[in-house]
Order: sequence, then structure tokens, then C-alpha cells
Amino acid sequence: GKSLSLICGALSWLRDFEEKKQEEEARLLALEGSGQEGKKRLTSAEPGRPDSKDTAGEPDWVTAFVQKKEERDMVDKLKEEQIRRKKREDRLEKIRHNVQLKYAAKRKRSEEDETKRLLQLSKEVLSEGAGVDVLEQLDHNEEELILAEYESDEEKKLLSGLEEDDDDLEEEHVTKIYYCSRTHSQLSQFVREVQKSPFGKDTRLVSLGSRQNLCVNEEVRRLGAVQLINDRCMEMQKNKHEKKSDEEMEGKKRRVSRTVCPFYSYEQMQFLRDEVLVEVKDIEQLVALGKETKACPYYGSRYAIPAAQLVVLPYQMLLHEPTRSAAGIKLKDQIVIIDEAHNLIDTITCIHSAEVSGSQLCCAHSQLLQYMERYRKRLKAKNLMYIKQILYLLERFVAMLGGNVNQNPSCQAVSQTGTVLKSINDFLFQSQIDNINLFKVQRYCEKSLISRKLFGFMERYGGPATAVKTNKENQKLAGLQNFLLTLQQGSDKEGTLQNPPVEAENDQLRTASPLMQIEGFLSALTNANQDGRVILNRQGTVGQSSLKFLLLNPAVHFAKVVEECRAVIIAGGTMQPVADFREQLLSCAGVDPARVVEFSCGHVIPPENVLPIILCSGPSNQQLEFTYQTRDLPQMMDEMGRILCNLCNVVPGGVVCFLPSYEYEKQVYAHWEKTGLLTRLATKKKIFQEPKKANQVEQVLVEYAKCIKRCSQAGGQMTGALLLSVVGGKMSEGINFSDDLGRCVIMVGMPYPNIKSPELQEKMTWLDKTMPRAAGQAPSRVLIENLCMKAVNQSIGRAIRHQKDFASILLLDHRYARPAIFNKLPQWIRERTQVKPAFGSAFAELRK
Repeated sequence: GKSLSLICGALSWLRDFEEKKQEEEARLLALEGSGQEGKKRLTSAEPGRPDSKDTAGEPDWVTAFVQKKEERDMVDKLKEEQIRRKKREDRLEKIRHNVQLKYAAKRKRSEEDETKRLLQLSKEVLSEGAGVDVLEQLDHNEEELILAEYESDEEKKLLSGLEEDDDDLEEEHVTKIYYCSRTHSQLSQFVREVQKSPFGKDTRLVSLGSRQNLCVNEEVRRLGAVQLINDRCMEMQKNKHEKKSDEEMEGKKRRVSRTVCPFYSYEQMQFLRDEVLVEVKDIEQLVALGKETKACPYYGSRYAIPAAQLVVLPYQMLLHEPTRSAAGIKLKDQIVIIDEAHNLIDTITCIHSAEVSGSQLCCAHSQLLQYMERYRKRLKAKNLMYIKQILYLLERFVAMLGGNVNQNPSCQAVSQTGTVLKSINDFLFQSQIDNINLFKVQRYCEKSLISRKLFGFMERYGGPATAVKTNKENQKLAGLQNFLLTLQQGSDKEGTLQNPPVEAENDQLRTASPLMQIEGFLSALTNANQDGRVILNRQGTVGQSSLKFLLLNPAVHFAKVVEECRAVIIAGGTMQPVADFREQLLSCAGVDPARVVEFSCGHVIPPENVLPIILCSGPSNQQLEFTYQTRDLPQMMDEMGRILCNLCNVVPGGVVCFLPSYEYEKQVYAHWEKTGLLTRLATKKKIFQEPKKANQVEQVLVEYAKCIKRCSQAGGQMTGALLLSVVGGKMSEGINFSDDLGRCVIMVGMPYPNIKSPELQEKMTWLDKTMPRAAGQAPSRVLIENLCMKAVNQSIGRAIRHQKDFASILLLDHRYARPAIFNKLPQWIRERTQVKPAFGSAFAELRK
């Protein structure tokens, strides 16, 4: 219902807006035709603009001339726009009705393929005849690993005297709506809703996705890791652009012809762009079309952005500025709808935070060093300078973790373990890198594609062994160091150290080049000092230790979006409490409070379809308070078990019970096993537990659903299933426990976040320093309560999924009845909630 409301509301507005704009255009053009324009314009001088003659002391005829010129320009612009729009509409209309065009394009493509194949064959025949020197061949292959000559942007400007201006080639962006959600599946769902809606036929919609989702080149797709796919793709394009200059240099040296992506053809992508605009397609349909038309869906869909009315994309793409500009998304005066936005603040924080481990740092250093040694003679001075700077940075980072970059990271013990937080400036000074311009290094990494070259180099010359172990001598040392390490830790009464987990690391390193991760960390260090912190996490060995950048102020990255857009809509099913968004995102980004409008509506279900109860004590009158101190007490776990037993006797179908953490879930389960309560529960409901591994979740859910279905049909003593879940785990978001899958949802205690985590502590300190106190409460206290209640609301919202659904919701903890907490429940639940001091009356209600 929510998506459909957003679609219909937004697209109705867009249609009206376009109609008004066209009427206004027609009026102005008609006036211009009849020569009325000047008079009309002079009488309706814009409000707020002072009378020109008095202010500037210019004579009337000058003012009139200037106005005339402005009007003429405006009319010319309108005419151009009309012509452009007409062209676009004609083109799309033609495609709608003219199937001939499609076939012509297809035929042309197959002819091109045939020609290419013949050329390839003749080349091969020739080269066989010539018997080219094999060694030289290898050398050519290596050509692509060498960094091209690097010029920084300033030098380029000086040399060319002007910047290349691609903008005049670009199509103008029409007013549009950007709709973002979190996952590709949510977006596909949304596109299907648009297809069903009254707007499905005549809306120009484009779905954007990552290369991982949209690439149709099998060779590239096979690389698997998103970073590698991106880099390979970029490189193939670069080859395409360099082809021309290569041919000019042919005389100097025979260059190897480098691979160019067959799907990256301008004509084919233009064709794909038009196909996309004619008919609403989701990602799957887009990929199928790309394969069929031999055109790249990733770039083809981007070409369609300017003319599109609705652009559907994952929110990482919109919220991260470099990604946004790379995709050609222009937010000026557009509308942005961010759906599923309950964790928007966390998302922005995550996108702009970065972590690198000691083993990644050492590994990148070793790879880069080998690369530099091998190609030292071939690299230009500028390249060498930057490579040396990166090597120095890596060396200093490892030193900050208490290690030495030239030794095996998994064999170096860290003397002072623990977590230290530093401001960005302190980190830069203490690691002695404050004299390096990180902005320039970051630009260099981006432009030179060094991590891609390095990955290619390692693929060719570094076996899996060189990934972790640095050089030959270290390998000999490694065994001895390992042995000494175990001795040392034994004497620290730590118990013996298990073998350092080199295997797992190896796998991780093989999937992506470590330098890529580190580039993310470097760019994070260019944030303003007050907006972030660096966390040094020193654990056991240097390899296991890590450096993490934590963004404290998400508003700095959201401000751009809010400033540029005409309107931003932040929507979700469970957005309460909304104060966070107002304070941490909007007012911090400098939004005028008058611009913020809140809207929240009731639920589609009738009041009698949901029964929310706050339960203050259990069947044996034990007061329910699951604080960190009391929840481990046997009597608390027993009382919880009794409540569940009673409920499972009367609730049909599925019962989902949310516990505060995985550890607590394990503890409770073990306790009930010991006391025999599990056996009693198991007579009525089969018991399932949420797995910790993400890849097992699906399996458990399928079994859970099957069991409930089986029981409802069999009608025996067993009435369904009980699922023990974890708040903030895999089941508490995005999974629907509709109908019989969730007839009762139970929330045990209040899932406060781990207040001891250094990250949270830093965030709290920062909030108390920068935010105003609201209603006498410290901002950090409010943050903790809000995080807790957001988790609760997310979890209990899983039960009611459509108009005819019904369920009971039980909050087990007397603290929920406190006004400050109670008021943070979603409105539709709050209105119907009953607070029950004793178990008897609550049970009677549930029975009914």
C-alpha cells in the first residue's frame, strides 16, 4: 500500500506539473507571436524586484532593451525545449509502433558480428604464418600492467588552457522523481507495482543498478567481486578511448590490441536507451534485453536518465556523491523519495565509514613494493613519486597498529591490545603523515587505476602464497615466531593461541586487491576533523588488528541532497521515533524547520485485528524486567518460559519471539533444556532458532513455514511452530511473518544497544556536544532510547503485513509502560495498546 500511495501521489504531481509547464510555454509563445509579450511583461514585473529605473539610475530604454533581450532568450529557450521534446516523443512513438526498426537494428548487429569474426580469423592466420617471437608476445601482454603517464588536474588545465566541455553533448534533464530503496528486490517489487498502476503505460522509468547486477559480459561477470567487476569494466572502456591514440603510435612500437567490451557500443546502447524509455522494465527484464540486443544495460540505462520521469535506484547510489556523479544523476530541482528509510542515518554512516586490517595493509605494501621493483625503469617520475607516497602511508598505518610492514603480520604479536579512538588530525599527526596531501593521493588512485594494475600484476606473478607472506626470509622466520608467540601467550595466562587464521584471510585476499579497501580508508581521512574519528583496534596480532574510520555526522553528506533537491521525501513503514531524522539529519544539514513537514497515517487493518499488550509481570507474579543485570537470573528465564508455554497453548500457527542478542538466545535455550521446559513447549509447537549465518536463514524460514502449514492441515496436538529470533538479526527486517506465520509476536525485554562499544560511546559524546538538550534529556540518552525503540518497532511490524492480517503483540517488560518509551511506539500500535499489570487478565484477552 505504501509504495502504491507514493507512486500515485508523486506521479500525479509530476503529470500536473508538466501540464502546467506546457500551458505556460504555450501562453508565452502565443504572446510572443502576437507581439504582446513586452507589454505584458512590463506590467507584471516580478514581485520582490525593485523598480529598475530608480535603483540603477538607468534610462527606461536600457531597461526595456534588457528586458526585451531576456524575453527573447526565454522564448528561444522554450522553442528549443519544445523541439527537443517533440524529437524525443517522436522517436519513442516510432519505436512503439515500428517493429521494422528493431529488426533493422538486429540485422545490422549480426552483420557487424560476422565481419568482426572474419577479421579475427584473418589476423590469426597471418600471425601464425609470421611466427611472431613468443617472448615479445609476453612483453606486449604486460603492457597493460604499466601505469600510464600521470598528470594531475592542475597540469592538464595549464597544458590545454581549457577544460574539455562534454556538457553541450548532453541531453537536458527533465523534471523527475528519484525513488530509492535499500535492496534490489525491494526495487523490483516497486517497479512491478508501477507496472500495475494506472501510470504503468505512459511513464518513462529507468532502473539503475550496480555493474554486478547489470553486467552482461560473461568474462567480466565471472570475476565475482564487485570491485573487480567495476575495475575491469572501467579498464575496457579506457582501452576503447585509447585505441585511437594507439594507432597513431603504431610506427613507434607495435602495441598489443587490448580487449574492449563488445557490449559497449554507442549505437546499441542508444537503441537500448529508447527501448527502456518506451516500456517500464525491472532489472531482470533490462538484463534480458541487454543480452538480446548486445548492448550494455549498465551504461544504456544511464543514457536514459535525462529523459526519464522516474528513476529507481538503490540508496547507496544516491547517497554517495562520487557514485552519484559517476552515474550522471543530477539532483538540482528534482524530487527524491527515500523509501524503507528507518535506518537512513546508519546507512549514510556505513557508506562513508571504512575499515582496513593489518594483514591487508601489509599485503598491499608487499604487492606494491614488488610492482615498483619490477617496473622501476619503465615508470615515469610522477608515478614513482605517488607509489612511494602510498608505500610510506601503508608503512605508517602498520606502525600505528604496533607492527612492522616488512614482517609477516600474522606472526607479530601486538604489545598493547585494546581500542583507541583518535580525531582525524591527531591520527594524521601521530602517524606522521600530515605532510602528505591525501586529496592528491586519492585523486591519483582514482585516475591511474593503480589498484586494478596491481591486481593484474598479482594475478600474473603472485601466487596465493605471496598474498599474505611477504618475502622468502620471512617465511623461514614465520615458524619460529609462531612458536615464540604461543609460548609468550601461554605465560600471559591467556591459554594457548590457536593458529593464526591465515587460511580465511587468504581467501579474502584472493577475491579483491587489498589496495582497493585501503583507498576507501584514505578517502575517509579527507573528511573534516570534527565529523569523524579513527579507531585503532589492536588485537592479538598485527594481522588481526585494524584501523577503522567512523563517521559521526551523517548530515554533512546528506546536506548536498537536501540543498539541491526541490523536495525530499523520507518514507518508511516504521519511522518512529522521527526526532532523529529531524535533528541529526535535517537541522544539522541546515534545513529551515519550516521546510520540514511530517505526515503519519493509521494502518489499513481494523482495530480489532491487532492486540498489543505491555505485560508487567508473569504467571507467578514475578515482575518482568529484563535488564542486562537481571535477565540472566534463573527466575527471569523461568518466568519467560511459563509465559511462552501458556501462549503456545492458545495461539494457533506461528509464534515469533524476539530476544535481545544471540548470546542470550543461546543461554535461554540451554536453561530451558535443563529445566525440561523445552519438552513442554515442544508438545504444542516445533521450536526453531534463528541461525547466525546469513546463508542458513532461508532454510530455517522454509522449514518453519512448512511445519505451520503441516500442523494446520493435520489438526493434531501440535498446532504450529515457535521461532526464537534476535532483534536486529536477519529476521527482524524485511521478512514477512504474514497470516499464520506470525499470529503472535513477543518482544523480550528492551533491546538497548551495547553501550560499552567505543563507537557508540563516541557518537554519544559527539551528540551531547553538538545537539541541543530536548525536554531536559541529554541527546545521548535520547539516541539510546530511539535506537532501542526503532529496533522494537521494526521487529513487531513483521506481524501485520496486509489488510486482512491479524496478530497479537506482547511486550514483556514493565519499562514499556513508561510514558517516554510508550510514546515512541508506532501510532497505530500505541492507540490500541493495553498495559496489563498482572498475567491473568492479559491471558484472558489473548484467549479471546
